[in-house]
Amino acid sequence: MTFTDLLETVVQHATRNVTDGGGPFAAAVVREGHVVAEGVNRVTRDLDPTAHAEVVAIRAACQALGDHVLSGCLLVSSCEPCPLCLSAALWARVDRVVYAADRDDAARGGFDDRAFYALFDRPRDTWDLRVEQHRVDSAREPFDAWLASPDRVDY
Repeated sequence: MTFTDLLETVVQHATRNVTDGGGPFAAAVVREGHVVAEGVNRVTRDLDPTAHAEVVAIRAACQALGDHVLSGCLLVSSCEPCPLCLSAALWARVDRVVYAADRDDAARGGFDDRAFYALFDRPRDTWDLRVEQHRVDSAREPFDAWLASPDRVDY
């Protein structure tokens, strides 16, 4: 399948998801030209603000492949991934992300992720959401336990 074919398919799935009561987003994870997993936006259906199409597709692909690492995979999305989805793609170690619509198209549809991109460019002390550290003496213990664990799986 070509990029165009893959993108047309996820755009069709995104459109169908609106008809089915979901958000206007869909994604697929592809390896060696084959679709490993697909996902659609399930935020309102599942009452899960993290159930974005790309995250759903990444979760399904990891389960299908039996690995939390998706190297060798392509993430195809109906729209430019938001910061959450882009972070998921980075953590999953996908090789490439290809999308159809962009953040301005999403904003026109009422999904304005541009505010998040702008927020990340500002110092944290200017954010409406307070994000602050309150260090406790035991803060490093989970990481020490992780590093000492012979059963850990690095990622």
